[in-house]
Amino acid sequence: MKAARAVITLGLRQNIAQFMLLVAVNALVGGTLGQERTVLPLLADQVFHLDLYTSALTYIVAFGLAKAGTNYFAGTLSDRYGRKPVLISGWLIAIPVPLLLIFGPSWGWIVAANVVLGISQGLTWSTTVMMKMDLVGPERRGLAMGFNEAAGYLGVAGTALATGYIAANYGLRPGPFLLGAAFIALGLGLSVLFVRETHHHAKVEAANHVSVHAQAGSTLSNRQVFTLTSFRDRSLSSVSQAGLVNNLNDGLAWGLFPILFAAAGLSIERIGILAAVYPAVWGAGQLITGGLSDRIGRKWLIVGGMIVQAVALGMVAFGHSFGVWLAAAVLLGAGTAMVYPTLLAAIGDVAHPEWRARAVGIYRLWRDGGFAVGALLSGLLADAFGIPWAVAVVAALTAASGLIVAVRMRGSDHHHRPPLPVKLSVA
Repeated sequence: MKAARAVITLGLRQNIAQFMLLVAVNALVGGTLGQERTVLPLLADQVFHLDLYTSALTYIVAFGLAKAGTNYFAGTLSDRYGRKPVLISGWLIAIPVPLLLIFGPSWGWIVAANVVLGISQGLTWSTTVMMKMDLVGPERRGLAMGFNEAAGYLGVAGTALATGYIAANYGLRPGPFLLGAAFIALGLGLSVLFVRETHHHAKVEAANHVSVHAQAGSTLSNRQVFTLTSFRDRSLSSVSQAGLVNNLNDGLAWGLFPILFAAAGLSIERIGILAAVYPAVWGAGQLITGGLSDRIGRKWLIVGGMIVQAVALGMVAFGHSFGVWLAAAVLLGAGTAMVYPTLLAAIGDVAHPEWRARAVGIYRLWRDGGFAVGALLSGLLADAFGIPWAVAVVAALTAASGLIVAVRMRGSDHHHRPPLPVKLSVA
């Protein structure tokens, strides 16, 4: 008998069913993270009575380091074993997280839960990014990343809002984390039963790829890919540092904003609204900015987004009312929406398809390392000078990061490759 041959087709329209399934899966990945956004800072303050901000933010440090490291290995593992096994492994690892958050008798248990959650998020979120890149090919990459990140952060926002309501009416534990448990069960089921492997799509694109770097074909070692992505290539390294700073300010927002708002006398419901508005605008905005970056380019969306974030953080630092903070949350979400899918698309533009998964993993290593850097830096600054000054310093760093992109990043990498043939048969 002749071996069956499958037609591998690149493009959003051609792969719309799998693409939208992966959008739904990533919304559940975001919801799994969102179960913590409103509740955990309040848990640290009101249940475990942690006096120092640095101590209270250890769970974000643990999450950031675990996720950053796992992002790197997710790319390598996905290239070696395929995308789907890595995605399923990430969901399986997440199973104990709600139990640890519900029953943890000490803060160490909460930190441990976030190590596990970081590993899970590194595998699941990284893999959904790679699978969408595989499916759509180079022409609609920004749009694909917009949909991916929009789904994830709308999941974060919706869950932050829901858990704020649950916590206000039923207590900080266990109610909010039961929602996370349901998301994990549903995400695992969808991934096992309906998600299909996409690694062959990347191989089809690789056969037609024209690289920005003549020497950067499929034979690069892991060390060479790391060096190129982190330091040597002007665009890849600019994107990596911007990703780190973006998540540095997100780590600050996650860990300190609820405490700042509670100290100002806001109710848990209002804190939940502010915790949800920022990722909601961030998530929804990416439905526009991802596709926009395909048309106008990546560079100036990134630069503009970092500057808008810096302005928003300044408003949080010097504001004193719910109205000002609500406007700042909208602005912070808009700036982040300009940046987030555009950074991922820029990595995909420059990296060769054969090592793109590794480059994405390395970028996400730097980006999610920003959670740990942000938690440590903002915690130390808040303990020494107060939360408003910590926010102001991070605002200045965010603006500086945007200026680095303006000076260093190339402006036209997404135009370097011709359109690909859309079909190719493989055994």
